[in-house]
Amino acid sequence: MLGFVAGAAAGALAGVLLAPDKGSKTRKDITKKVKSVSKDIAETLSEKVDDLKEQVNEVVTEMRGKAKEAEEKVKEKVNEKTASAKA
Repeated sequence: MLGFVAGAAAGALAGVLLAPDKGSKTRKDITKKVKSVSKDIAETLSEKVDDLKEQVNEVVTEMRGKAKEAEEKVKEKVNEKTASAKA
């Protein structure tokens, strides 16, 4: 996705630079394109970061559940060994 946005930006920039306009207009067009592409990249990165956060949260939740299960199993084994040692 990021490659696509970068490619589109390069194409737009090339189009602006090759257009037969005055220098001041070309600079304004380049500034507009850069702002537009910067905004697109920021939005794309923000979406990817949000997706990554969600995935990390899911993994953390899953690992906490597994750790809790392991803790309960260890407690059960300790209680079994303690009970059999008392008998």
